[in-house]
Amino acid sequence: MKRLRSTLTVAFATFVLTGVAVAADNTIRIGVFCPFTGGSADMGVSARNGIRLAIEEINDMAGGVNGRKIELVERDDLANPDHAKKVVEELIQKDKVVAALGVCNTGVGLATIEQFQNAKVPLIVPVSTGTPLTKKFAGAPENWIFRVSPRDEIQAPFIVADALKRGFRKIALFADTTGYGEAGKNDVEKALAEAGLKPVSVQRFAVGVKDLSEQVKAARDAGADVVISYTVGPEAAVLAKSIQGLKWNVQLMGSWPLSWRNFIDAAGGAGEGALVAVSFLQQASFQRRNAFITAYQQKFNSAIIPSPMAAAQGYDAALLLFYALHQAQSNDPAKIKAALENLNRQVAGVITTYDKPFSKTDHDALTGNMLVMGVVRKGVVEYAYKEDAQRGFLVQRKTQ
Repeated sequence: MKRLRSTLTVAFATFVLTGVAVAADNTIRIGVFCPFTGGSADMGVSARNGIRLAIEEINDMAGGVNGRKIELVERDDLANPDHAKKVVEELIQKDKVVAALGVCNTGVGLATIEQFQNAKVPLIVPVSTGTPLTKKFAGAPENWIFRVSPRDEIQAPFIVADALKRGFRKIALFADTTGYGEAGKNDVEKALAEAGLKPVSVQRFAVGVKDLSEQVKAARDAGADVVISYTVGPEAAVLAKSIQGLKWNVQLMGSWPLSWRNFIDAAGGAGEGALVAVSFLQQASFQRRNAFITAYQQKFNSAIIPSPMAAAQGYDAALLLFYALHQAQSNDPAKIKAALENLNRQVAGVITTYDKPFSKTDHDALTGNMLVMGVVRKGVVEYAYKEDAQRGFLVQRKTQ
């Protein structure tokens, strides 16, 4: 924690000097919502903890924003779209948040982003990768939805490209029936079509499924030489165990939930060797990343971060919001949004150093060059390629 604090001291010093002291109860309220319980809790809790870590540092070292402490108003959305609508309505109408950090599940995002759009309150998505979230209102006069996570529109082609590089051509696609699974399936099929291919098998299933043996058998019988998974951790573990149960020696690849603890722990030996696209690994890297990992471990007494990618993106999303608040010099959501779209300084995060992460027409902060392929080995996610491990010591900037 001390190491991370030291890296932030210089950055925050200016804000401490220019801050104006006000009453202690005069806080800036920021909403935080994700699933903190249930099958998606690994990403929700990790994101929340990353956000908490950033805000604690901001409040302690910078005194908040111009003397006003940031107050997090946290709500568990249960990964349930209907419940999430009520949560968001409360955050906007009752709690009067000036901005929010939230959406872990794409289905929840699809159900709630219109509430932020209509209320004209900026939302930064630190976790969900569903492509439609930042696209839905991209053509509107004002788009109030931002994101600090790699959308599936870049993640799916990255996975497909790696599969093709490894010589696979007969892809079986397993996607759940949530908004996340649907959006991911579409992006994988699009990436395959651009390579002149189609999946040899497409299997859909509901979240909560306990066995996928029949679907796995159908994919095997279709001649698949690789399985691509688009679902959350527990269901991905069911898939891995079903593959193992049929003694099918096939490569499992997938989107970032294969890096969650509730996949790795539940799958056990069946998850060994699974390949996963991620923006962040809990591995030695450049100084800020190392400091962040140490700070998280100490603060939350957790040697292993349940979802390192969600934690890092949550932390960075909170930092970007802080700098936007300071630049705006206001609690006015419209001014905060305008500042996000034109940040006038670089922000050193743990995923990358952000230089104009957003613009009026581009609300996605991460680009495909920030992704790496990880592999599950002996219960942890490591770099799948030596060159990525070496590249991990360098900051990968956003491509324009």
